[in-house]
Amino acid sequence: MKEALLKILNLPLPLKAILASSAFFGFICDHILDITMTYNEQFLSVGFVVLLDGFFGILAGIKREGFKTYKALKVLRNVFIWWLILFVILSIETSFKVSWLSETIVLPFMVFQIISALKNASMAGFIKMELLNEILDKIDNHKGKRNVD
Repeated sequence: MKEALLKILNLPLPLKAILASSAFFGFICDHILDITMTYNEQFLSVGFVVLLDGFFGILAGIKREGFKTYKALKVLRNVFIWWLILFVILSIETSFKVSWLSETIVLPFMVFQIISALKNASMAGFIKMELLNEILDKIDNHKGKRNVD
């Protein structure tokens, strides 16, 4: 064991840097893999919600103004941004042993994404406007009925 350690210490500096950086990146990749596999349901849920909103948004956009490639690519960008946000939050949760952070931060935004998907589905013609209004009215029915003219 001591001889192996001495061999590593006697390596040239560039090889030591490569060895140290590969060990560091290996640790980072293992941490990313551990978080994503432990909480894979949350990553899948976030991805599905954002993709659903993006799918109906693209269809509504095609109906309105034709297909726009940059808007379609924004859907993929949004998925990766939300996955990155979720990863950072889950990393903080596991580091500090708290379990409420992801539900408090991510869940409200996912509800808004679902409402946005419903609106986009309505604009694309998959849901009738009356049904969408009925769904949205049932979200906060404690406010009373709204008058639609």
